[in-house]
Amino acid sequence: MVKAKEHLTMEGLQNIVSNKASINFGLTDELKAAFPNTIPALKSLAVNTKIPHSYWMAGFTTGDGCFAVTESKSSSRINVRLSFSISQHSKDESLIRSMVDFFDCGSYIPSSLNRNTLSFQCYTFSDNYEKIIPFFREYNIKGEKLKDFNDWCKIAEIIKTKDHLTKKGFDQIYQIKSGMNKGR
Repeated sequence: MVKAKEHLTMEGLQNIVSNKASINFGLTDELKAAFPNTIPALKSLAVNTKIPHSYWMAGFTTGDGCFAVTESKSSSRINVRLSFSISQHSKDESLIRSMVDFFDCGSYIPSSLNRNTLSFQCYTFSDNYEKIIPFFREYNIKGEKLKDFNDWCKIAEIIKTKDHLTKKGFDQIYQIKSGMNKGR
C-alpha cells in the first residue's frame, strides 16, 4: 500500500491502520486516539494448513519451538521428563493440529491459562527420542535454539541409559537444564 502511495490519502491511511488493527497486538493507544473509528480489517482463518516440507518445520521450530525438561524428586523416585512444544494463537489451530500428523506423535492442547493460545506438545520419551530428535538432527534448527536442542539431546541420552535415576545423573541433568532456554 505504501509502495502504491495509498498512505498519502486519508482513505488509504485509514486502510493501512485497519490492517494494522487486525494483526499482532493491534493498535497502540496513540494510534487508537488518532484513528478512533478504526474497524480492524477482517482476516480469514487458515484452513486445512499443512506443513509444506521438513525444512519449513525446522525453520518454524527455530522461531517458535521449545525444548524443555522438567524434573522432580520424591523420597522413592526421580522423575525427568522431556518436552517438545510449539505454541501459537488459536487462529492457527489447523496448523498446530497438522503437526500431530506431521510428526506422527504428540498432542494438540488448548491452553488452560489463555483461551487464545494452543500448542503442539510431545512428552512421551520414546516419541521424543525416536521421532523428534532424529528429525531435527536431519533438518537442523538454527541459531540459539540449536544450543537448547543439543542440551536437550544430552539429557535424552542420560535418561536413555537410566543414569537420571542416580543422584549424579539427576544433578548432571539439573546442571544442563539450568543453562537452557532463558538460562543462557
